Amino acid sequence: MGEYDAVCFDLDSTLSVSEQSDADIHAAVFDRVDVEPFFSPADVRAVDSTDLPTAHSDREFYEHLYRAVCADVNEDPVHAPALAEATLDVVDETAVRFREGAEAALSEARDRYEVGLITNGGEPTQRAKLDRLGIDGAFDATVFCDPIEGIEPKPDPAPFERALDALDARAERTLYVGDQHAPDVVGAQNVGLQTAWVPLVRHGTAHPDDPDPAPTHRLDSMAELATVL
Repeated sequence: MGEYDAVCFDLDSTLSVSEQSDADIHAAVFDRVDVEPFFSPADVRAVDSTDLPTAHSDREFYEHLYRAVCADVNEDPVHAPALAEATLDVVDETAVRFREGAEAALSEARDRYEVGLITNGGEPTQRAKLDRLGIDGAFDATVFCDPIEGIEPKPDPAPFERALDALDARAERTLYVGDQHAPDVVGAQNVGLQTAWVPLVRHGTAHPDDPDPAPTHRLDSMAELATVL
């Protein structure tokens, strides 16, 4: 065994990526609302989801997201509700595939440690993604962060603490692997976990070279996870 008791993973953009492109989704959403695009996919990605009000449905999340984008680009948020509805129609949450290197990284972690999943999103939607990837039974502990079920999303400490309890693992000997700095790195380190930050490279999105706090490990790809296990 290595230096860890357990390894926990984020799901979206860490283990899985959407098969629908951001550009195609963006164009289809505005087309359904019959409005010329007044922000870009990069503007959407620039919103820190941890700053949004707590959402109790996917539709509510998207409306909060679009209202935040409108504020950032100095546009009237009048179209935010319609954009949210259109997004529900356009996005196929189950259209996912493994992020490059993620399947092998998960397999290696499972061979050596207890393994957990801590993912923002309700169980029905997130479990459908796991089913699509064929890994629904791959985890020794699974925490779906859903305010409707009383589990606040990352970076709240509750989901990390739930996973640690279920795995009977010590925080300082648990590694959390995620792609986002605020919910994944900050959330996990606030509970005392070690972290592997694996930001996903997207067009028009830059990641800081010296984020605060610094992750325990910063990796360029999921394939590199083997170097720290």
